[in-house]
Amino acid sequence: MGLDDKIENKAEELQGKGKEQVGRATDDPEMQTEGRAEQDKSHLKQAGEKIKDVFKR
Repeated sequence: MGLDDKIENKAEELQGKGKEQVGRATDDPEMQTEGRAEQDKSHLKQAGEKIKDVFKR
């Protein structure tokens, strides 16, 4: 997993967490859902990159 990918995925995860928190604070369920979706997408990307790293070794 390249460092750029790690940083990008972590930033996406943090953005999703922020969006979810704003959604909670403003009582906006749609924004909460978007935030959770962004986090899930980021976690899947991270898992995929880890799998690639295993096969590179």
